[in-house]
This record gives sequence, structure tokens and C-alpha cells, in this order.
Amino acid sequence: MALTLASAAELLNRHHLLREVIHVDSWTLDADDIDGADKPFSSITYDTRQVREGSLLVCKGRFRPEFLDGCDEKGLAAYVAETDLSAHTGTPGLIVDDARKALALLATEFYGRPQDELTLIGITGTKGKTTTAYFTQAILNAYSGGRCALFSSVDNCLDGHTYVESDLTTPESLDAVRMMREAVNGGMRYLVMEVSSQAYKVHRVYGFTFDVGAFLNISPDHISPIEHPTLEDYLYCKRQITANSRTLILNARADHADLIRQDAAAAGVPVRDFALLDESVVDPAADPGVDATAWPADASHDSYLMRLDGHDLGRYRLHLVGDFNYENALAAVSIAHAAGVPADAIETLHAMEPTRVSGRMELTRDKSSDTDVIVDYAHNYTSVKALLDFVYERWAGHGEHPYITLVAGSAGNKAYDRRREIVEAAQDRIARFVFTAEDTDTEPYEDICRDMRSFVTNDRVEATTIIDRVTAITDALDEARAHPQRHDVVLVIGKGHERWIKDLNKHVPYEGDDQVVARLLGV
Repeated sequence: MALTLASAAELLNRHHLLREVIHVDSWTLDADDIDGADKPFSSITYDTRQVREGSLLVCKGRFRPEFLDGCDEKGLAAYVAETDLSAHTGTPGLIVDDARKALALLATEFYGRPQDELTLIGITGTKGKTTTAYFTQAILNAYSGGRCALFSSVDNCLDGHTYVESDLTTPESLDAVRMMREAVNGGMRYLVMEVSSQAYKVHRVYGFTFDVGAFLNISPDHISPIEHPTLEDYLYCKRQITANSRTLILNARADHADLIRQDAAAAGVPVRDFALLDESVVDPAADPGVDATAWPADASHDSYLMRLDGHDLGRYRLHLVGDFNYENALAAVSIAHAAGVPADAIETLHAMEPTRVSGRMELTRDKSSDTDVIVDYAHNYTSVKALLDFVYERWAGHGEHPYITLVAGSAGNKAYDRRREIVEAAQDRIARFVFTAEDTDTEPYEDICRDMRSFVTNDRVEATTIIDRVTAITDALDEARAHPQRHDVVLVIGKGHERWIKDLNKHVPYEGDDQVVARLLGV
């Protein structure tokens, strides 16, 4: 059904968002009083630069009224806003309590509710969303013949095989629904998407119900005046996925798992647990309280055994290294099963094993020296600790004591606690920091690096600042090569695959940590 001024007003009123419809001097709740109320909108947008004949414009966020100047001449049909903007346009205005919620509802109707034609899967957590999403897509693609789409912080994939770099972890609601429609029209049956805390904070997934939702873990992150003021607010936003799912997959070992279960019980949502066990468990398969388990096949932790609903899935050896990636794989197995893939099909697929995620735990060996380089997206205490846990398990745990260098920056203008947390997670376990540029809006890189250095309290760890990121990585590798008698491990974190660095509110082209390392190592 086409979206018109009348149907838009009815929809918003039904969801208790509409205040009134304003046109010239008329204020009304009945849009039918306005000429052309039944004429379909030709497009819907939140960007005045995209306004054309017949467009509905949603004025959200930091919208300034003067942005509307000239839109009538482009053919603007109507606008949605939280205040009267008739001084800048002669078109009807749908005045609402929350423009972002209105955008999500109107976009869904404009594109014909494409989410209803997909098995919709949402994954949230502080750590592991991207990898779990890729693993889940791999299983569902193998099961369905390549008919699973993906929205992730790395790439979006609308046809099961073509990946395009994404801008946001979770797309704006209008963009998400538009891409869903494209995916459905292209024959996709499944959509796996990362769901960030901001997605619930600013209503990017408002009105979405996930056939399968997944809660992986929670730890302090994104705490700042422009993100989440407190951990409680951060967790509360992530918890919203529970009531907005038909089935919830939950990490039984996650902090606050009991609270998530209470959320699920209150919403009447069934919960299926997964848990990563260790080799000290006498009988890893014997845990009647957990639906899916995995445990190391041997002391090397190079492969894991998995069990799902009492069904042995066999041994998995992933391309991505690290115990936490086996936990992500177990989550993906649980999600795919809840989405309808039988356990015996998952056993035969083993589709996750070759999966790679650009910039996530990419391990490269320098052929010219005794140096291992890992590029990873780690950017907070939990992920840096997990990365170093892997390094110690892989090398130090077997009698080797590598010289570890960490090349790291931190985000500017937000998540200020990360600067301290990255240092605290690493300083007693590495030999050298190289602080460098990451992303910022207006805060100078030098100030961010100075902050990070101020948190270094271990006088045995060296700390260097090299603002240019390519130069910083080059310096770390040159230092390793200058000591061929020792084993070096260089960790480059924070950017991974990203082909830009944010500076002064602009995305400045950047080679990408993965490409820089590959070029410098000649691989």
C-alpha cells in the first residue's frame, strides 16, 4: 500500500506519536482535510539534498530549520518534525513526539515491510558482534544456497556474496529498510545484522522484531557524554533486544545474564543458552542447563569440539584464531539452529571454518624475521585483554616469551574511558606502546595520545608517540626486525580493515591496518 499524507498521519497517530498536522494556518488531526492527502509520496528521505518531486522529508537529529529553504522548489510534498517548521516551507507538516521513531515506522511502510519477508536475526554485545554475524551468515548461506544478507560494522551484503564497506554498525532505520527491500527483491531469505547500543538509543531498529536475537556479552564501553552517560544506560539499551526478539540466544557466562533472563521472562521470550567451557571440565558435554557447549579438543586450543542440543557437531578448526572466536562460533551455531537449521545440517556444513573477517585477528608471519603481526579491531579493555590472553596462550604459555609491541590509539571526542582501559589492559603484559592516531571529530590526536601516555604507570614498559599511523606501524615492524635474535609479536589494533581515519568530522582516506601490514611484510 502506498504511503500518503493521510496514511502516514494515521500510522503515526496509531503509534501515539502524532501531535498534529500543520498546513499554513490550519492545525488538525485529520489529514484528509488537506488537499492531496491521498497522493502517494514518491520517496522518503532524511537528507534535504535528496528531496525531489513528491518527497516526504523526516527532520531528525540536529536538523536546522534553514535546511528546508529551497525544498519547496524541489517538489517537497510534506515534512515530519518535532516542531512547526512552516516558516520555512509551505508544505504540510506532521508534528511528532519523536522524529527518529517516526522515521522507522514510515520507512517500513513506504518499502512494504520487507522485514516480514525475511528471517531477521539481530546480534548485540560489547565484543564479537561482527565475527558472530559473519559466522552466522556463513552457516545460513551454506544451508540456503547463498540467500543470506548481512549488515555489519565492516560490510553490508545484500545478495549473499557481494560485500560493500559500511558506514555504521547498524544502519539508520530508513537505510536498513531500503536495503532489506533490495535484499528481498534479490531473493534473500535471511538477514543477519549487528545491533549496537546506539541502534536502540536513537531508534534505528524501532519497530523491528527479530526472529532470533542474540546477547553475547557486556562490559564497559561507549561511556561518554555523546554516547552513554553510564554503564547502566549502555546495558539498558542493549537489553532492549530481548523484548524485541521471538527467541533469544544468550551467553550463559555473560555478566548480568540473570537480568537478561528476567527481561526475557517478563516479555515471554524463550531463551536458549550457549557456553564456552575449558579443558578442565571433566565431562564438557554434561551440562543440562546449557543448550550449546564447546570446549578445546586438546591443550593447544587450535580446535574445539561442539555439542548442540545433545548432538555432537564434531571438531572445528577456525581460520580466525583465539578462544573468543570459538565462543563467537558457538553463538553462531546456536543462532542458526534457532533460525531453523537442523543440528545434523550444521554438523555437515562446517561453513565457518574458512571464514575471514577483515581486520579481525589477522595473524601474519614476517618471513624476514622472527616476528608475528596481528591486526585486530580491539579497542577497549575487554577486547585488548582477550587479544593478549591469546598471545600468552599461544606463545608465552608454551615457554616462549615474546617481545610484545602494541600500536594503538583511541577515539576522540567520545568513549574517554577507553584510553585508560587500553593501557591498563596491556601495560603489565607488553614491552612497548606505540601511541598513534585513530579516529576523532575535533579533538587533536596529540591530546588523545598524551592522555594515553599519562595512564602508563609501569616503568618497565616503553611508550612512544608517533601520530602518523603508517609511520607508527612501520616503526614497530622496523624495531622488531632490528632484533632478529628475539621473537617479536606486534599488535596493531583499533582500525583493522577500515579504509579511512576520521579527522575533523571527515573520513580521510587511509590504507587500512591490514593493507599497511601486508605491504610492509610483502605478503
